[in-house]
Amino acid sequence: MFSLIDLPYATDALAPVISAKTLEFHHGKHLKGYVDNLNKFVPGTEFEGMPLEEIVCRAKGAIFNNAGQVLNHNLYFTQFCPPAASSKGPSGPLADAIIAQWGSVEAFKSEFEAKGASLFGSGWVWLSVAADGTLLITQEAGASNPVLHGLKPLLTFDVWEHAYYLDYQNRRADQLKELWNVVNWKVVGERYEK
Repeated sequence: MFSLIDLPYATDALAPVISAKTLEFHHGKHLKGYVDNLNKFVPGTEFEGMPLEEIVCRAKGAIFNNAGQVLNHNLYFTQFCPPAASSKGPSGPLADAIIAQWGSVEAFKSEFEAKGASLFGSGWVWLSVAADGTLLITQEAGASNPVLHGLKPLLTFDVWEHAYYLDYQNRRADQLKELWNVVNWKVVGERYEK
């Protein structure tokens, strides 16, 4: 059975970037719904007892959609910290890799935001690392995740409307720009170094 993850911060800790009301709905209702559905769909199938990433890589239909959304949201919610605790940028090996790939952290952020803003419909924008160490920014529609392409996800911004509509209405690009203020770069760096 899968469980709703606990947030590593209070529901009001990411304000004003992400309001308590948005977190209450996004985590407490949307993600909880995906977890509950996954726990309804998996028992008695070949996916019972399988790790979440493996389910995402092998499932189709409703099981894939709910497993993908659980995995995506788990990575999303655990990569944030209160604005005062955010370092505002990567450091160490991750910073070196980003600068080697894009020339600067600012250029990386600009491309990441552009990919998130230009994704048609609902989905996710990701920073991932390939087996050869190459960093990639990808767009994933719906419940998709970079693990489907053999990549290791490091950082993601949710561009489904439920992630930002209460706080930003239809201003997706504004939300993408503000999210940098709550990224926990220590967590993202640890994902990269594992």
